[in-house]
Amino acid sequence: MKELWLEIATGASLSEKANLLKLAAQNCDFIIENETAINQQGKSNITILKDLDTAGITKLMRDGKQVALRITIGGKEDENTAVKAAELRTDYIIINCLDWRVIPLENMIARTHGKSRLISEASNAEEAKLVLETLELGTEGVLLKTSDPKELTKTIAAVKKQNLQVEMTPAKITTIRQISTGARVCVDTCDMMAPGEGILVGCQSAGFFLVEAEVHENPYVQSRPFRVNAGSLSMYTLGPQQQTRYLSELKSGDEVLIVNRKGVLRTANVGRAKIEMRPLILIEADAQGTMIKTILQNAETIRLVTPDSSKPVTELKESDEVMVHVAAKGGRHFGIAVPDETVIER
Repeated sequence: MKELWLEIATGASLSEKANLLKLAAQNCDFIIENETAINQQGKSNITILKDLDTAGITKLMRDGKQVALRITIGGKEDENTAVKAAELRTDYIIINCLDWRVIPLENMIARTHGKSRLISEASNAEEAKLVLETLELGTEGVLLKTSDPKELTKTIAAVKKQNLQVEMTPAKITTIRQISTGARVCVDTCDMMAPGEGILVGCQSAGFFLVEAEVHENPYVQSRPFRVNAGSLSMYTLGPQQQTRYLSELKSGDEVLIVNRKGVLRTANVGRAKIEMRPLILIEADAQGTMIKTILQNAETIRLVTPDSSKPVTELKESDEVMVHVAAKGGRHFGIAVPDETVIER
């Protein structure tokens, strides 16, 4: 799980500080005050050191205390110091990269991963997103230093997104019916997907089928693990912050959610979205009493994820099980959930 730390910048007004602390109480793992990390219960349980004191770190850890080394990375010597702290199994290493950010971060992630939890300082949500994704693994957390409650709110969204999962459940196919030719959207992402990963797609905001990426080779088409042949342009897909979007809206640079059968999710950017006329197929399923539908292209390369594999839509049969996400009841307003609104979707 990615952690979010907060340090209130010098010069924050009383109202800014109060708003920051209110947000932090619900969303931050630690707040730094007077070189001590305080958790959500208000306990000072991590001692922050600014110098590598091998004997001091060893003693603190022997006494059952958690220790963090806070260091500014200005060159190789500083990197080596942080690595030495990691080799001592220091609980946390908090780094601030002076001039370059990505290359020192990559070095630190590679050299400390699995030894200490690496926390990188950031001054805004954009920087936080970068450090959480660097070298694919990212840091174990972010220390946001700010006086702006709005920046903390955006950073909370960036960090929480790294920890999100959606609930997936098996659903039984009840109807498979060829329909006429229509416009379908093929989503090419800027990422590679593995078997069992894809994009959630559905006719209704109440339920989504997991359409697998084109990760399987066949005699006629090479695998394209960056691609999800997602379905009719009017289908919903579930995006970041649990908002729905129409497939027709997706364009280069947009973010989409990549999900696997266990509900673990991550984001990827759209490289391109292609809309073409193709024969379509309607699929309906019963997800524990909730009837959901999707419309996909009718072709062998389009596969729905099952509990243990995946199956082309051309081979689906009634009573087959596929993995779906059933959303909370209620309506949507421009993609945002409105739980108390009554909506009938057919």
